[in-house]
Amino acid sequence: MAEPPAASPAPSSPPAPSGRRLLWDSVRHSRGRLALLAALMLLRSATVLLTPALLAAAVDGVLRGSSDPGPAVEWAVVVAVGGVCEALLMPLGTFGAACDARRLRMRLARHLIGLGARRPQPHGESVTQVTQAAVQAGMVPVALAQWTVTLAGSLVALAWLWTTDWRSALAFSLAAPIAVVVARRFIGRVTETHSAYLAAQGEIANRLLTALSGARTVRASGTLHAERARVLEPLSELSAVGRRMWRIQRGTVWQFGLLLSLTEALVLAIAGLGVTQGRLSSGQLLAVAGYLQLAFQALRQIEAQLTLAQARAAADRVAATLAAPPPVYGRGSAGGPAGVRGSLSLRKVTVRRDGETLLDGVDLDVPAGLSVALVGRTASGKSLLAGLPGRLTEPDEGEVLLDGVHLRDLTAAELRRAVAYAFERPLLIGTTLHDTIAYGRPDTSRAAVERAARLARADGFVRRLPDGYDTPLHSAPMSGGERQRVGLARTLARDDAHVYVLDDATSGLDTVTEAEVSEAVTGALAGRTRLVVAHRVTTAARCDLVVWLADGRVRAVAPHTELWSDPAYRAVFAVEESAVEEEPS
Repeated sequence: MAEPPAASPAPSSPPAPSGRRLLWDSVRHSRGRLALLAALMLLRSATVLLTPALLAAAVDGVLRGSSDPGPAVEWAVVVAVGGVCEALLMPLGTFGAACDARRLRMRLARHLIGLGARRPQPHGESVTQVTQAAVQAGMVPVALAQWTVTLAGSLVALAWLWTTDWRSALAFSLAAPIAVVVARRFIGRVTETHSAYLAAQGEIANRLLTALSGARTVRASGTLHAERARVLEPLSELSAVGRRMWRIQRGTVWQFGLLLSLTEALVLAIAGLGVTQGRLSSGQLLAVAGYLQLAFQALRQIEAQLTLAQARAAADRVAATLAAPPPVYGRGSAGGPAGVRGSLSLRKVTVRRDGETLLDGVDLDVPAGLSVALVGRTASGKSLLAGLPGRLTEPDEGEVLLDGVHLRDLTAAELRRAVAYAFERPLLIGTTLHDTIAYGRPDTSRAAVERAARLARADGFVRRLPDGYDTPLHSAPMSGGERQRVGLARTLARDDAHVYVLDDATSGLDTVTEAEVSEAVTGALAGRTRLVVAHRVTTAARCDLVVWLADGRVRAVAPHTELWSDPAYRAVFAVEESAVEEEPS
């Protein structure tokens, strides 16, 4: 079994937001940066709004033969200030969007890690959400600030247009409602289409991750072309959705373009007629043209509308993931586990996945200090049961007690101290091998790390590395069996746990090394409770008791020697050991 992510504490998790609430939460969280960004945007908008009026005054002065340079100087100063604001806005906006995306990514990643095996979607969808959807949703605060300031500037420009020439302003105002209808329709269609686009990307990512995890099996079986076709099968759907997105954009762009061009022609015609009739001056004609372009800005925000629509679709998917309830831990119990004991009790434990019952009303008592092998055929529920003590598996019904205390009453820290895991395919994390073995407890001494490595029979090959225990993890090539031994050493460095769960943690070792490691572990953990997921006869035989699982239920609990007389029990190992031998390392 590959190591699942450890659950993170969530004693007081806020309610999961909807997509809309998630976006507004991002806006509230970024209000400090947005205030600065909005101030610069408003200053730039003010310079843009002043430009047509100052230009009109300068042109009218020149046409009247005035020698006063004041209007021209004022115009130049305003343009310069606007240029400085424009230069500052780009890096500030990019930095703000990056910060918001990082915050949302971290929140989503923490939630997914906390969910562990309970995540509501495949791994590929999770990767897509963290790498893409969270980034798009994180762009909302900056995009919304830009759109809001642009809208405000357009409204001010329209008001100025009304004061300059109400006839031109009236012609513009007639086109605005049509543009709003087109924009709303565009946002709705893009939101729906982009959600389908993200779903197709998630499916491809999930299939790719599955293929990569079994790359050696694919190569060994000669099915590379078939696997490639399977991974890329959703590509046609992704392409179709992408083309649909472009068609929506293309249709909206030409509709907007035609509407705005006709409106601009009408407004300028009315203003030009006003000049010929003496109603407007030449400078005022320039002002009308300038304010018309500024008023158009809110209607030309196709790119901003596209960003907001995509962000809304992305936020809906992220919010659906955040809606999955994380594990809730207790506040600690005065009567909780103390010292090294480790009795474990399961009461009517039932676990379901996708409507299928995988553990069915399991009752089990594991006395403190015994080693217990979990035996059964594939899909019998061994790894699910092994995940119960550390809450890597959450029961849908029933309860799990450790030393008489409900697991739900323990804090996350108490639970992590009480239960230690070693996995078949451990995830090694850390800068050096010392850090990897001491992971989770950085204050572990070098002597304790070396002792744990000796027990796991990892000390020999670690010392042969260039820098021994200080060798960077990325510079330490290891076989599957060596990785298992390092992972086991990490578990054995935890010498204060109540229960040790070894989920097929020595399956990658040869028979001799496995026997040596098992003997060392038995000696080191003497008197400690051990749950061992066993596929080999020798592993089960070394344990004090065997829990024989079949179809999600406990079929028998007895020593291995007693069960060995049952042909059905012996058949379990014939099937399991055959599967282990055929699995590529």
